[in-house]
Amino acid sequence: MRLLSPHQIDQFRNDGFLVVENLLDFETVEILRQRFEHLFRGEFETGISPDEVNWQVGESDPSLTRQICNGWKADFMIARTVFRTDLGRAIARLGNWPGTRLFQDNLLWKPPGARPIGLHQDNAYVGWLTPQEIVSCWMALDDTQAQGGTLELVRGSHRWAHSQPDSTFHGPQRYREAMEQAATIEGIAPDIVSIEIPCGSASFHHGWVWHGSGNNRTTSPRRALVLHGISSASEFVPERLNEGNGPIYGRYKHPDDNQLDENHFPILWRKDGYRTPERPCPNL
Repeated sequence: MRLLSPHQIDQFRNDGFLVVENLLDFETVEILRQRFEHLFRGEFETGISPDEVNWQVGESDPSLTRQICNGWKADFMIARTVFRTDLGRAIARLGNWPGTRLFQDNLLWKPPGARPIGLHQDNAYVGWLTPQEIVSCWMALDDTQAQGGTLELVRGSHRWAHSQPDSTFHGPQRYREAMEQAATIEGIAPDIVSIEIPCGSASFHHGWVWHGSGNNRTTSPRRALVLHGISSASEFVPERLNEGNGPIYGRYKHPDDNQLDENHFPILWRKDGYRTPERPCPNL
């Protein structure tokens, strides 16, 4: 990936998101699709389970969007993709950080007929981190369209008031409701942008941008791999580990300090040239 231009960075800061084409080549996209098949069947190449497995074949509601978090711990190809130095550098520039850590990846698979993901703000879930900031890279593994339940982003909503974690994340009937309530408080008519891009392209978005996705009303799946980055300088906030998804990721806190463990939050890029070795987890 080329260095982001000043114009692209300004666009991200104004809109809260930025679309970049041809981030993944087609061969990589094809391999990632195959790895999704294995992971959602519970076949973990490394023998390590992801941190969150929210859908498995034969066990879960087929009408829900399939989700796995931190598939990189279970699969080498997922790891190679989300560990890319150029993605870490781009995210650091967009976040205005000294470097980028991988907070988590998301494997998202919305089959035909699948229900929505409620609109939300990612940063609301990480109040147990300081700074409370995420920048995400959403990589399309299928050509996307509005009718297919593609990613929806609300332009400029990163400047709205900050929300609290919303429990109606998977399959709500009114998936835009929380965002619409926030827009009413702001006195703004929301500008909802559907990310319609070819497979291999991507969208970077700010952690306070409202986003989610609607029903897949097509006959094709909509798969995406998401890299959620945080600042390389991020630390735990111990008194808030019971909030958001802190109970899941707070288990990696060291008892004697608030530093993030590179085995679980690897550094992808830092301006001094350092990055965590390619396979940060001792078992990989």
